[in-house]
Amino acid sequence: MKKDELFKKVQEIIADSLDVEVEEVTPEASLTEDIGADSLELVDLTMDFEDEFNVKIETAELGEIDTVEEITNLLEKKLKKAA
Repeated sequence: MKKDELFKKVQEIIADSLDVEVEEVTPEASLTEDIGADSLELVDLTMDFEDEFNVKIETAELGEIDTVEEITNLLEKKLKKAA
């Protein structure tokens, strides 16, 4: 999957899960500050990503994630490892 395709899918998942407009989900948007996700929503979002992309995201990795671009980069690395 190309990075732009991956970003679009991540964008859709975040918009659907957090009930925000797709346009709000930009690469530099902070999941908590800009989009307004709380810790429980971040856990749910992580499970959505794990289900959609068939990867495992560790709690420690989640702690290092703040922006949409960071989660996209993490998923990109995990998908390359799995390939």
